[in-house]
Amino acid sequence: MITHIVFFKLADPTAPTIAATREKLESMRGKISLLRHLEVGVDVIRSERSYDLALVTRFDSLADLQAYQVDPYHAGEVVPHMKSVCSSIVAVDYES
Repeated sequence: MITHIVFFKLADPTAPTIAATREKLESMRGKISLLRHLEVGVDVIRSERSYDLALVTRFDSLADLQAYQVDPYHAGEVVPHMKSVCSSIVAVDYES
């Protein structure tokens, strides 16, 4: 299994932007069959070093993660939204 974690720092971390962005990430549930797990968390500490949202996803294989990256819904709907609202995005992928 491969775990894919992404942290998002929003350019405008207001409650409406956080809610809309969380909704967009959660909208992948049921639309991308390769996803074995999807969890979206909103930061509660709000420190200077904190990122605003975290996405945790799991896939059966590295090949499935790579296919997810180019999935039409992910690449065409989610990624453009995230790029438009984020000032920074970082990720880590590991075997779990």
